[in-house]
Amino acid sequence: MTIETPILITFVGYLVLMMGIGFWAYRATDTVDDYILGGRKMGPAVTALSVGASDMSGWLLLGLPGAVYLGGLGEAWIGIGLVVGAWLNWLFVAKRLRIYTQLADNALTLPDFFEKRFHDKQGYLKLVSAVTILVFFTFYASSGMVGGAILFEKVFGLDYTVALVIGSAIIVGYTFIGGFFAVSWTDFFQGCLMLIALLIIPFAVFSHPESHAGIESIDPAMLALISDKTTVIGLLSLLAWGLGYFGQPHILSRFMAIGTADALPLSRRIAMSWMMLSLIGALATGLAGSLYFANQPLANAETVFIHLAQAAFNPWIGGLLIAAILSAIMSTIDSQLLVCSSVITEDFYRKWLRPQADDRELMMVGRMGVLAIAVIAGIIALNPESSVLSLVSYAWAGFGAAFGPVVLLSLFWKQYSRNGAIATIIVGALTVVIWKQLTGGIFDLYEILPGFVFAIIAGVVVSKMSRPAETITAEFEQFKSAL
Repeated sequence: MTIETPILITFVGYLVLMMGIGFWAYRATDTVDDYILGGRKMGPAVTALSVGASDMSGWLLLGLPGAVYLGGLGEAWIGIGLVVGAWLNWLFVAKRLRIYTQLADNALTLPDFFEKRFHDKQGYLKLVSAVTILVFFTFYASSGMVGGAILFEKVFGLDYTVALVIGSAIIVGYTFIGGFFAVSWTDFFQGCLMLIALLIIPFAVFSHPESHAGIESIDPAMLALISDKTTVIGLLSLLAWGLGYFGQPHILSRFMAIGTADALPLSRRIAMSWMMLSLIGALATGLAGSLYFANQPLANAETVFIHLAQAAFNPWIGGLLIAAILSAIMSTIDSQLLVCSSVITEDFYRKWLRPQADDRELMMVGRMGVLAIAVIAGIIALNPESSVLSLVSYAWAGFGAAFGPVVLLSLFWKQYSRNGAIATIIVGALTVVIWKQLTGGIFDLYEILPGFVFAIIAGVVVSKMSRPAETITAEFEQFKSAL
């Protein structure tokens, strides 16, 4: 039996389980509400791990360990920023969004909520929101496809393009079939596997007797949170990742889908515990890699998790651990494809083409939307030189700057207007796109920070010039009384 055979058997067993969940969810999906938000009846544990797994993606097992492997614990500032941002998102946004989206005529998507929140009868706000989601999620989904292709390429020796097609087909399969139920329940299992893998690998490496002597040989700079290479712009850029949480549609949709707002505190505690343990494990994995491969540097730093799983464990355990990478990738892409599907269904098809379409027709359109976005994202991912971290950072900034400010202002400011919301999204998205093309000096700052700031300023200024109607402010007061 070759080393690939146990890994292949483990992978196949894991994928059969995921597809089984997809078919089970297919039978539980009767309406478009079920397909998009699971009928708003998800439990706190499933919600928590679904948020975590869909949030972290392959970045947690590929990008972050790779960054630490190369740069040391100075990269931990990304994790610190993310923990703070996620906690604030759960604390201040989750309950308000869950309640307001239901009061707003049971809004199923973020663009749908914006339209109903601001009585946007012309649909311009929904259109701008939907286009922004489709553009940035296509890049985001392509990052996961790159990660999946790297995984199959390194583990099974496949050609990159063949690996890309296989990985993408698996993910699209159960998302196409089962919708939100399938995505949330697979995310739950995938989140459990990701956490176990991230804790086992560094523990195994650091507990080995030979590691104790090797630890002393690690460059002290690798263990420092702040070093001579740390700059104010670099530190702010890493911490600014936390701002992205307020605008990620695939995370916010989980808040909208939980059974009751009263279940959110328990869900928050589970999610934050999972997140902190997972991030610590990812950081430790990067350090373990720098120790284990000190004399044999890796050609691609983002494969450090894969190489450790293969080198430090027998093939059966290694196969299960490597399946955790596929879990991380699948759990994010499926969520992104589902959000794109819901946008195509609710915000384009039903809004502009077929307002009278029934649930069966809408679910079929949603499934076709999954295929269309997957194909476009796959074309972008065809470049094998693409970096998982760079693609994720671009999409994360786009959503954080375009939607983060509009979500916060919508939930906390009564005088926020429709025109202000449109200005917020456009300014945030354009700032990210333009800033990304510029380099040197202040332009080395991560684009999410200027995008977020400029978007808020635009939203406030325009709202001051075009105040909302009294009916909108009255509904906001009704929402506040329901908190």
